Amino acid sequence: LRRARSGMLNLCPTSTGSATAIIEIYPELKGKLNGLAVRVPLLNASLTDCVFEVDSPTDVAEVNAALKAASESGPLKGIMGYNELPLVSTDYTNDTRSCIIDGLSTQVIDRTMVKIYAWYDNECGYSKRMAELAHIVGAKYISKKAPEFVYE
Repeated sequence: LRRARSGMLNLCPTSTGSATAIIEIYPELKGKLNGLAVRVPLLNASLTDCVFEVDSPTDVAEVNAALKAASESGPLKGIMGYNELPLVSTDYTNDTRSCIIDGLSTQVIDRTMVKIYAWYDNECGYSKRMAELAHIVGAKYISKKAPEFVYE
């Protein structure tokens, strides 16, 4: 019934398939992860609220430093972003990264509960990942060479 209500005027709690998809990729998270979506009257970009219980005590500066470093080098460069600007949803429209960590919103509670916000443009980011997948398949199985990506 909630999804049948006007999306232009209401925030509507609903189910999400993202938690199920993550468990398909990381089966060790089964029973440790769940998700809820809230449909909001936005043109495109969305926000994910992630809460984690970590084993080692930490603080906001350490969490943000790790996320920023992961966004700048290694396998997540160009896929995950990081910023500490006071941006809103429309600022992320047409961003091809799968998520952009909102460093200003990071919280650590009792040194082991970490909360982060990750912005994303689902259509643009998803399309970019699908184009990359097509490139990988084409390179590996048709051209018989290693795929090459240039992330900006």
